[in-house]
Formats: sequence, C-alpha cells, structure tokens
Amino acid sequence: MKAWLITGCSTGLGREIAAAALEAGHQVAATARNPESVEDLVRAHPERAIALPLDVTDREQIAAAVAATEEAFGAIDVVVNNAGYGYMSALEEGEDDEVRRLFDTNYFGVVDVIKAVLPGMRARRCGHIVNMSSMTGLVANPPNVYYSSTKFALEALTEALSKEVAPLGIKVTAIEPGAFRTDWATRSMKETANVIDDYADSVGARKELIKAFAADLPGDPRKVAAAVLRVTELADPPLHLLLGHDVLNAFREKLAGLSASIDAWEAVTKDVNFGSD
Repeated sequence: MKAWLITGCSTGLGREIAAAALEAGHQVAATARNPESVEDLVRAHPERAIALPLDVTDREQIAAAVAATEEAFGAIDVVVNNAGYGYMSALEEGEDDEVRRLFDTNYFGVVDVIKAVLPGMRARRCGHIVNMSSMTGLVANPPNVYYSSTKFALEALTEALSKEVAPLGIKVTAIEPGAFRTDWATRSMKETANVIDDYADSVGARKELIKAFAADLPGDPRKVAAAVLRVTELADPPLHLLLGHDVLNAFREKLAGLSASIDAWEAVTKDVNFGSD
C-alpha cells in the first residue's frame, strides 16, 4: 500500500487515477479546488481516502495539503501532478493575463507541488513523481501554442528533475496522453476572446474541429489510470509513457522528420566549429 497525493481530482483523468488507486488498495489524498467534488471517493473508502482543498497556484494551500497528507498517511509515496486546463488561441491572439494564469497552473503549480513533496521524499530516499503531460507536450499544433508551451516546459522539467533526484532514490515519469474522453476540450477549456480574422482558416478551423469531436474522442480515461498505476509499481519505470494511437503516430512522424532534417543539414551542423574548414 502506497500513499498518493493527486492534484485536480474533481473530474477527468485525476478523478479516474484517484479511483483506480483506491480500488487497488492504496491511500489517496484527492485534491480539488472544491473538495466537495471528491467527497464521494472518501465516502466509498473512508479509511484510505481524504479530500483536500487545493488550488495549485496557492502555495499556502499546497503546503497545507502536503502536511495534511503526511499527517494522515505518514508519508507521500506517489504524487500525481494532474491539475491543469487548456487554452485555445493563436499566438498573436493570446491575452497576457490568461496566458500567465495558464502557466501559473500548468507549469508553476507543478513546480511548487514538487518542491513541497521533495523534502519528505529526499529524507526517505524514495518516492515517485508523476507529471501528467500531453501529446501537445511532444508535438505542437494550433490552436494550442500556449497550452503546448506549458507542456513542453513540463517535459523539460521532468527530464532534468529525473536526473537530479535519481541518485536519491526518487523516480520521475511524464505521462503523455493523446485525445481522451474527458472534459478537457469542453468544460475545462478556455478560449481567447481576442479573435483575429486572418487566422480563421487555420487556427480558427482547428478550434472548431476540436470542439466538434470533444465529446467523442477515442481514448478511455480508465485505461490511463490503469497505466499510471502500473508505472508506479515498477522498479525501473519509464521516463516517458505515450498513451494512445494518436500520440504514438504523431510523435513517430515528428521523430522521422527531425531525423531527416538532421541528416540533410549535417554538413552545416559540423562546419561551425573552429578547425572545421
């Protein structure tokens, strides 16, 4: 039995991961900005679940949630950084305040949660940090320029952090789901109010496509939860876990394009050092 702290449990993947961890016999601190939204999980597992208020942009709430979890369960073995939301916009359309709020939640909120749990994990020389990234953290397309930027930043954080804490016995994994049937593209999605007509046929068209298929996406959130549980049980978990045919195909296509470009420009790449002439 492990003690989990999961952010963003009110709906979607966070809720499914919390439910799966509880069904597997683990202890879970299910957090949400409105903890009443996860009280049903506590009622179903009263001896192994607690509901905590947590807005990841509030450092005092982060500290309180970590302290409450450690007090209830004695430690935090697994933290799942799931809280986040989308924002559809062309780069030029982006509203400064909205973009900064997006980064405060999707990136800096993760940073602050990790900083809060690391002292306990370092002291015990064990723990697993799971960062819920996205297909858009590997492949960037309109209208997700800003959302992708938060997830690309999270990918860099995950990679570097894994090398920092591996000598301390702490594991780190980025989960990269494709399109899953959650409310990410509906209730949770934000959209710029600053619409520029010149982007209607490109960025605007992709916005409408996302909205049209939002309720009929191929991925099963319960299978994401099962995959997360499986990863946390491994002695040597992957640094990256892609989930879904769409992310697999898109990333392989990107890697092939990168490899071709590297090969095509290899001579120029090598010709910039002193003594290359």
